[in-house]
Amino acid sequence: MPAAILRWPRTLLVALALALLAFAIFGPLANLFLWAFAERWYFPNKLPQEFGLTFWGRVFSARGGALESLGTSVWIALLTVVFSLAVAIPAGFALARLKLRWRGLILLAFLLPQAVPNIPVYINIARVFYEIGLNGTILGVVLVHAAHGLVLAVWIASAAFASVDPSLEEASRNMGASPWTCFRTVTLPLALPGLIASAIFVFLESLDEFTGTYFVGVPDVTTLPLLMFNASNGGNYQIASITALLLLVPSIAFMLVVERFLKADVLASVGR
Repeated sequence: MPAAILRWPRTLLVALALALLAFAIFGPLANLFLWAFAERWYFPNKLPQEFGLTFWGRVFSARGGALESLGTSVWIALLTVVFSLAVAIPAGFALARLKLRWRGLILLAFLLPQAVPNIPVYINIARVFYEIGLNGTILGVVLVHAAHGLVLAVWIASAAFASVDPSLEEASRNMGASPWTCFRTVTLPLALPGLIASAIFVFLESLDEFTGTYFVGVPDVTTLPLLMFNASNGGNYQIASITALLLLVPSIAFMLVVERFLKADVLASVGR
């Protein structure tokens, strides 16, 4: 039997697997686009009966609140990045350069917010924040977002600093540079690509965060994920889909940037 005939079943299986994978990835996105431009779409029709941009106008109107919610989401995400990096840079440098006895436990401690169910934690945080006046404030939402953002920030920052060759720092010190000058002119620039990737991950994590914002920020702080949830909960699938697309654009753009900055040597150092 010719070898080409024997390869047909395997080729068919590979093509079928790729088709199923493409459907799993792009099927929901296609449905999202259809809902975003659908004027009327009623069961049992497979496709919308009418397309248009009416709901786009409603979303971007002053009454729709999408632009205001987007601005709030971006502002909170930027503050979360600043707070997370302010902690992650000194912590990551210390974890990478100092021979700390409990280094593994310290890194594990930053993972704890991801290891426990979110809702019970957020309920208790909301109760504490209510007592100290942080519930319903931007600062309260930033602190909640940073609880998850610090995981990414500290782990990637420590890996970025660990990937810097210590001999370069020693050469700088031998030439008379102070520890601060060595860190500022040698270590930090070399670790900067990893820190940029860390900042982008934290930004995207904060931009998409819903649960913490819901328990701590509502009703005074409204972000784009909250707007999307309210629209979906009310059956306004067009508005929810348009809002989801607004969140999708920066996510895709920043992930392309991350792919450029987060190099293999940084990834290999994560957790060391």
